[in-house]
Amino acid sequence: MNINVNKVRFFLMLLMAVSVSQIFAQQKAKKIEYVNPFIGTGGHGHTYPGATVPFGMVQLSPDNGSQGWDWVSGYHYTDSVIAGFSHTHLSGTGIGDLADISVMPTIKLVDSTKIREHFSHKNEKASPGYYSVLLDDSKIKVELTASQNVGWHRYTFPKSEIASIRFDLGFAINWDSPVETYLKIENDSTVVGYRKSKGWADDQWVFFAAQLSKKIIGFSTVKDGLNSGFKAERGKKVVASLIFATTDQEQVTMKVALSSASIEGARKALEAEKGWDFDKTRKSAEQTWEKELAKIDVSGTEENKTIFYTALYHTYVAPTVFSDLDGNYKGPNGQVNQAKGFKNYSVFSLWDTFRAANPLYTLVQPERVPDFINSFLAFYNESGLLPVWPLAGNETNCMTGYHAVPVIADAILKGFKGFDYEKAYEAMKASSMQNIRGTDAYRQYKYLPQDKKDESVTITLEYAYDDWCIAQVAKKLGKTDDYNIYMSRAGYYANLFDKSTGFMRAKNSDGQWVPNFDPYYSEHGAKSQYTEGNAWQHSWFVPHDPQGLINLFGSKTAFVAKLDSLFTVSSEMTGANKSPDVSGFIGQYAHGNEPSHHIAYLYNYAGQPWKSQERVREILRTMYAAKPDGLSGNEDCGQMSAWYVLSSMGIYPVNPASGVYVFGSPILNSAKINVAGGKSFTIKAINNSNENIYIQSASLNGKPYNKTYITHSDILKGGVLVFTMGKTPNKKFGVNVSDAPMSMSVSLSAK
Repeated sequence: MNINVNKVRFFLMLLMAVSVSQIFAQQKAKKIEYVNPFIGTGGHGHTYPGATVPFGMVQLSPDNGSQGWDWVSGYHYTDSVIAGFSHTHLSGTGIGDLADISVMPTIKLVDSTKIREHFSHKNEKASPGYYSVLLDDSKIKVELTASQNVGWHRYTFPKSEIASIRFDLGFAINWDSPVETYLKIENDSTVVGYRKSKGWADDQWVFFAAQLSKKIIGFSTVKDGLNSGFKAERGKKVVASLIFATTDQEQVTMKVALSSASIEGARKALEAEKGWDFDKTRKSAEQTWEKELAKIDVSGTEENKTIFYTALYHTYVAPTVFSDLDGNYKGPNGQVNQAKGFKNYSVFSLWDTFRAANPLYTLVQPERVPDFINSFLAFYNESGLLPVWPLAGNETNCMTGYHAVPVIADAILKGFKGFDYEKAYEAMKASSMQNIRGTDAYRQYKYLPQDKKDESVTITLEYAYDDWCIAQVAKKLGKTDDYNIYMSRAGYYANLFDKSTGFMRAKNSDGQWVPNFDPYYSEHGAKSQYTEGNAWQHSWFVPHDPQGLINLFGSKTAFVAKLDSLFTVSSEMTGANKSPDVSGFIGQYAHGNEPSHHIAYLYNYAGQPWKSQERVREILRTMYAAKPDGLSGNEDCGQMSAWYVLSSMGIYPVNPASGVYVFGSPILNSAKINVAGGKSFTIKAINNSNENIYIQSASLNGKPYNKTYITHSDILKGGVLVFTMGKTPNKKFGVNVSDAPMSMSVSLSAK
């Protein structure tokens, strides 16, 4: 038998190469492996690293116990102690609340004293649906996972005669404080209770039911600082320790179910989670995350993929399911209400998310969009108005505008079903015709005078945009008179443009400019003219009518010159009370706060799209990183990350309710979006690199494409959009008026 040694050797080498490539493919086969929940936990990102499932009611995460702005999510990466593990958290907000139902394992006899355990990041892990840490002082290993309504704990104890798990219902940080707490030890393994509190959410209810896998042999209860021997206590601050003995490395599992409506609602969720298989629950959470993250399949550098999938992950942690398994939830009317035929959601940071996160959901979470809208309409039914910033069954009335309107308009204009269009339109009009939040003065003067309400410039601009959204829905529903009224109101932004300075400025009710204008000046809160920023950042908010804004400048040349200067002037802001939210500077462009997010894309409307490509790529490269302080500002419930998700693919919704995505410069080599109906839309960037940032040409489904935008309807059809990239600008691509996205002024002149 003749054997060709060289052929055998080649075959073995080939087999080995295939095996190695398969191993590496398996290592990176899962999207969840690219997610790093610690991104954003440092700097001013304000994210949390704990366990949750997509849009889940439970956000089970560690709390450092520190007060302060950078601890609004309970945790900051610079800290080195843990005070407990609570079941509700906010992701990236600028105000602190929640951190409800705090629990802590310990081997110490403690009653009302605070527990603080040191920890090291080297003994800490986080991934989608899972968190673990070793508590250095007690040597207890903590593992956390979650389902939609239940938080799962697994504690590995050392040997101890007095091991315990302590519930601290009085635990509170930042704005939050308990009003009434109740706990009842029902038997040797079950605890129920509630925590009612006042904070950013003025009247919050969290009911819980918890069960241990190990029977307790004793307990200790404390009511408002005084020891109690009772199994049931009600007070402002109730603390209870469930005591048992453990052998070395013994594991104790606990399930904690939540409801905002009742103990029975929590108990039902607890009973629905059978058995004690922590690893099975963790695997289920990971599978759920993998399914959601796989809705977009991208290629690019390992760092960019890590940033991308972590960003996509962060867009899925809020809003959160608020109704329990019976559909019950606490409403803004202070009553238990029932969601019939839909899931009720809360935690909508609408001032932020209407810009990009909500449009992203219409692409990758279409099945949830009707529930989001129905949650808004339920809020309207229960309070008389659409929500502004709804939190835990409360209206915080935080931030400016009435931005449930563009989210509803976007859904209607994109043809989403499953909610009542006429009811939605009625609710949109109600927000625009209210007599609070400066709307009455806005209607009277056709701008909001500064001497009638602070933040007048921002409010005027945002109301004008929201009114444009109402006009588009009126047109779709055949309400011609309303359409004309709201289109007129959509132009009110022009009443605050000062051509002599090129900025939007505040006026008083006498029609005179507020004196002593300084475009660099920022005042946070009371007496401010701009919300969290200054004239440089807010003067560009006319997303429905960039052409109208260009006309106010007098020419595209003047508009572009001003826009150029935004990115090149000094980054210093003046004022003794500057807003801490404004960060991530390139000149006076501030990516760390949402009002700037659309600005870099405006060059497309002025016939110089290559400048958008240059600035967008710079922002992608400098404002995001795969490290704890990798966000340039607050995450804000998904908006900061949604900007990256969309922009990294090369598209962004400058006008969030227009159904149009404007081109930037894709940092990813490809992205396949799985859209409804089993179709997919792929965006490819040929010759893409750190140097090749400019679009040389584009094609859609094999045909040349010279527009600087793509429509939502084209994406839903499926297909392939290809960008060919290069080192130098192609100043002929997308420069014609017909290539630019449409503005209100263009559409009016075209009538």
